[in-house]
Amino acid sequence: MIDLYPAGTRPSRKAPAQWFTGEVWMDPIISAPAPARVNALRVSFTPSARTAWHTHPLGQTLHVLSGMGLVGMRDAPPRQMRAGDTVWIPPGIEHWHGAAPGTGMVHLAIQEEVDGSAADWLEHVSDADYLRSRD
Repeated sequence: MIDLYPAGTRPSRKAPAQWFTGEVWMDPIISAPAPARVNALRVSFTPSARTAWHTHPLGQTLHVLSGMGLVGMRDAPPRQMRAGDTVWIPPGIEHWHGAAPGTGMVHLAIQEEVDGSAADWLEHVSDADYLRSRD
């Protein structure tokens, strides 16, 4: 049987403060039943809002729908991402992503689950790492 989820029938939820800094809202797209593993969310970040550091067991794809954001890896300055950009983050890479300081950003986050988990969450991103020079 095919499942159809009409727009507006599944509520947005505020992202958990233990994994995000600032105001972030998540809208479910799909969490496919086994044996499929795909999980996708539409994630809306207010200016300067961001994820905590985290990894994904099978990697993650981000596709920016609107605004401008940043994606950062350990020991490297964050990179800008804009509407229309697609980012691939390989498995096990410690990273974060979120909105730029002066603008909001919305992206699709697509990842696969292993043993019921699509992410391993770490500590919050410091302001120093978030604002690290991109020169």
